[in-house]
Amino acid sequence: MRIALNAIGEVGTRTGRILTAEADLVALGLYGDHAGIAQDRRTLPISSLEGFDVLVTDDREASSALAGLAVEDGLACVVPGPISSTVAEQFSQTNKVVLTNCSLAGLAETLAVHEAAGTDEPLDTVIAWTEHGKPLRRGTPVAFPDPVGARWGRRIGRAATTTRIAVPVDGEWAGATATIVGKIGDVTETRIVGVADAGDHLEAIALAAGAVVATKTDISGAIEPRDVAELYLRTALAMGLGVAAYTLD
Repeated sequence: MRIALNAIGEVGTRTGRILTAEADLVALGLYGDHAGIAQDRRTLPISSLEGFDVLVTDDREASSALAGLAVEDGLACVVPGPISSTVAEQFSQTNKVVLTNCSLAGLAETLAVHEAAGTDEPLDTVIAWTEHGKPLRRGTPVAFPDPVGARWGRRIGRAATTTRIAVPVDGEWAGATATIVGKIGDVTETRIVGVADAGDHLEAIALAAGAVVATKTDISGAIEPRDVAELYLRTALAMGLGVAAYTLD
C-alpha cells in the first residue's frame, strides 16, 4: 500500500501512527503538516500525489476539494464526511473508490449492518454516535459502553425501520452504538453493540480502516463504510477497535 496522508489535526496524526503499524504499508506520504507522526523508512514528506494509491485526510472542510484532487490524479480517497455530488460523479466515471463518512457515524452504521446480517429479519434499528457539543438534559436516551455511559441524544432522522441519533458530548470520550431488533427463526432478539474510547483515537481508526479498505476493495465510485461493512469492520478490529456486545432474548 502506498498511502498519502493529509493531516491537519490530532485525528490525522493518530491516523498516520496507526497506518505505520500496517505490515502491508510500503510508503506513507505526508502531504502537508506531519508533526507528531513517527518517521521511519516508509514515511516521507511529499508535495505531489504521483505514485500513491489513496489519499486520506481528516480535513472535513476540504473533503470535497481533496477528493477532487485525488480523482484527478488517479487516486482513491478517504474522507471523514460527505463530498459534493459533482466529485462523487467524477469517481463513478473512474475505477477508483472514494470512501466517505469514515467517522464515528460511519462506525455506528457499520456495526448496525454487521448485526443485522446475523438476523433472519431485522425489525427495528437504532444507530447512535457522539459528536462534540454541549450535553443535552433531555431527548432520546442512548446507552454507550463505559466510560461514555448513558446519554441524551437528538433524533436526526428515521427511514423505514431505522432511527439515527446524534449525541452531543464534551470531553475526550466518544462512542458509537447500534441496537438491532430482529427475528432469528421464531425468536425475536435485541442485539446491542457499541464502542467507546478517546474520540480522536476512534476517529483515527475510522479513517485508517477506510484507507486500508480503499486499497483492497474492487468497488468504484462513492461509497460509505456500511457498503463494505464486513471488510471495514474486520480491518478496524485488527487496528485495535474494541467492541462490546449484549443480547436480549
